[in-house]
Amino acid sequence: MEESIKSKYAVNYVDSGLPRWLIELAFVCMLIQAAINYTPVLHWMEDNAQWARAIVQAFGPLVMYFGLMRGMRPLYRPFTYWWWAIIALNVAGFCTDLLPFLPYQIGLAVAVSLMLVYLPFGMLLAVSYRGQLHLVGLWMALYILISAIAPVLWFLLGAPDSGFINATMEALTIGVIIIYAFVLRKILIAQ
Repeated sequence: MEESIKSKYAVNYVDSGLPRWLIELAFVCMLIQAAINYTPVLHWMEDNAQWARAIVQAFGPLVMYFGLMRGMRPLYRPFTYWWWAIIALNVAGFCTDLLPFLPYQIGLAVAVSLMLVYLPFGMLLAVSYRGQLHLVGLWMALYILISAIAPVLWFLLGAPDSGFINATMEALTIGVIIIYAFVLRKILIAQ
């Protein structure tokens, strides 16, 4: 009985049905996304290759999330609606990145909506499951907190604009994206 309850909650792998090469390509895109978040590269990409930045930032997470959504179908709580909300908001984010003529307010609304979905859904996954799926939820929440919410709060609070502080914030942002990419890859690829 105890083993059956443990196996119900402990999820270390989900079978997405996606080919391994597609998952690996998505993983590489997420690593590139982390590199793009380094400020000089980010500014260069915004000025010279906005379309490439939009594709890289959308492709990796979309493939990973679609794979997780498919792989979680047989679980006791598949959270399909949450996955569809995250996928739809990532597609909307792709459109706002790709189409610079859209008003700034639309991009801001999409970014805030992503924060409002990632954080509770990540915590819901972390509370509902154990094993690797628990880590996915935990790192999903940390990903949005560190890469999106913390820099905005830091800026709004008028934090000093020193080199060390900025380097620390960039290192945390890049690091959390890399760890999140590894966690997503690990649950989608059978070990």
